[in-house]
Amino acid sequence: MTGGPGLVERGLAGKVAVVTGASRGLGRATATALSEAGVRVLASARSGPELEALAATAPERVRAAPCDLRDPAAAEHLVDRALDAFGRLDIVVNDAAVSARGRFLAQSPEAWREAFDVNVLAPFHLCAAAGRHLVAQGSGKIVNIASTAALRGAAGLVAYTATKGALVQFTAALAAELAPDGVQVNAIAPGAFATAMQEGVTSSPDRLAARLARIPAGRMGRPEELADLVCYLASSASDFVTGSVFVIDGGEAAHL
Repeated sequence: MTGGPGLVERGLAGKVAVVTGASRGLGRATATALSEAGVRVLASARSGPELEALAATAPERVRAAPCDLRDPAAAEHLVDRALDAFGRLDIVVNDAAVSARGRFLAQSPEAWREAFDVNVLAPFHLCAAAGRHLVAQGSGKIVNIASTAALRGAAGLVAYTATKGALVQFTAALAAELAPDGVQVNAIAPGAFATAMQEGVTSSPDRLAARLARIPAGRMGRPEELADLVCYLASSASDFVTGSVFVIDGGEAAHL
């Protein structure tokens, strides 16, 4: 973790998390940071080999669980596997997503269905499966990874913007419903981060320069910076924080 021992680690040691989209990028960084903070992590994605490589970095704390959460039965199985492997479940991080790029008028209904299945229904399935357990035990943390695209329109990303906007509103409503049961639900809206999803930008000097010109901080985010924010929201330090959307984008959304 970039911040070292301290506030974000409070109450994390011994906890158990399910992290989706953990095979690469922000999800992988999140799974790694939680593990380093003492959390036992069930790492999930559709890519088995990459998950196994992640689990091999900390076999005592990280287990690989390849699955496709578009299937509600897979979500139930994932929660059961966490309980069987670690004996409890405390944290859910929904990071898996598809970008669904393309001009709106050229996109098929199937492309939109795929975007909603992965970006909205998959988190719904996992929150439903895990939520019943978290409510029963009277505590838990759910962190949904949205996007700054959820907060404003983005040409060429209409389906992505719509699904991430839905995820933000899902977060707010679920937070209100589960707060009396001791479960906190928050969202993070990342801007441009140096991951494979931005490869089309980072591979072109001209496109990269144009992208960075829109970011007051003058750079893309590092995955571990978002991971540290997830650790805070998963820790006891955030017990009075719920229904919030945390923007982490180097000031881009605040810049006119």
